[in-house]
Amino acid sequence: MGFAETFKALGDPVRREILVMLKSGRMSAGDLASKFDLTQASVSYHLSQLKKAELITEEKYKNYIYYELNTSVFEEVVLWLSQFGGNENEK
Repeated sequence: MGFAETFKALGDPVRREILVMLKSGRMSAGDLASKFDLTQASVSYHLSQLKKAELITEEKYKNYIYYELNTSVFEEVVLWLSQFGGNENEK
């Protein structure tokens, strides 16, 4: 995972909304697409960008593809970002 791909993926509001939707659990591509006023091709593109950044994983079951969050990447990003916070008195 590269932070450049992660932050690029997070930079798009549609992709951020997909991630918020997946917070409640895995969803099929069709379920995700139904929530947006976008073509299926556009939603597929956003999902592929999220997969490329490893923010989501996919699992095929019968005729459906289900997506879910890859929480380990989020943990890695939070850990990296945490180095910039903390006590201002520390040097």
